Amino acid sequence: MTPLLEVDRLSKFYGTRVGCAEVSFQLFPGEVLGIVGESGSGKSTLLNCMAGHLPPDSGAVRFAMRDGSQRDTVTMAEPERRMLGRTDWAFVHQHARDGLRMNVSAGGNVGERLMAVGARNYGAIREAAVDWLARVEIAGERVDDRPSAFSGGMQQRLQIARNLVTGPRLVFMDEPTGGLDVSVQARLLDLLRGLVRDMGLSAIIVTHDLAVVRLLADRLMVMKDGHVVEAGLTDQVLDDPQHAYTQLLVSSVLQV
Repeated sequence: MTPLLEVDRLSKFYGTRVGCAEVSFQLFPGEVLGIVGESGSGKSTLLNCMAGHLPPDSGAVRFAMRDGSQRDTVTMAEPERRMLGRTDWAFVHQHARDGLRMNVSAGGNVGERLMAVGARNYGAIREAAVDWLARVEIAGERVDDRPSAFSGGMQQRLQIARNLVTGPRLVFMDEPTGGLDVSVQARLLDLLRGLVRDMGLSAIIVTHDLAVVRLLADRLMVMKDGHVVEAGLTDQVLDDPQHAYTQLLVSSVLQV
């Protein structure tokens, strides 16, 4: 099977500080990869380099295009990479406000993504927006409300609807449950798990929460000081960690 995404020796430095160094892996269609580590481990830097939000210092990010070609998105022209971000890629931010237009209605936020891929029929766009609001457990009568009137959990669910309405082939998620109350996190995780399963999503999820990756991720990479220190099947890594740092992460969770 051809990888959907192939990351090859990706590195990013902030002066003398390592953001991420020599990271390589493959992601296959329908697979969910979790990336974990403490704050400053390099996981968000890696995610943002892969998604084109940060220019890496070296390495390649090859994506399987719909025409069958493998393109390095690092060297891709900026307009083409932006179009990829509106069509085949999606990015779910930790803070929903970073991924939403707060002065545009909920339906408008979802509709903008559809319009970016060529949708022009207002009735069809509105119908799709209402349908997706329902799929993320937001009542259809809220379609004309602005995100500022929503709770934090609702804003995050709206951001997910905005991202998934066009059926992207790869979704990047940066701490999607971060900053939410425990009960809200549980509801959002159940929603994400259902969407991943029903849509056959390929996704890369960055989080410090091991419960999130255990629930959502097929494979897991553990990062420390910008380097991948352990990788493997999620249950295997969490149940039988080999690296001392992974053992510390897992034991600290068990002791909480």
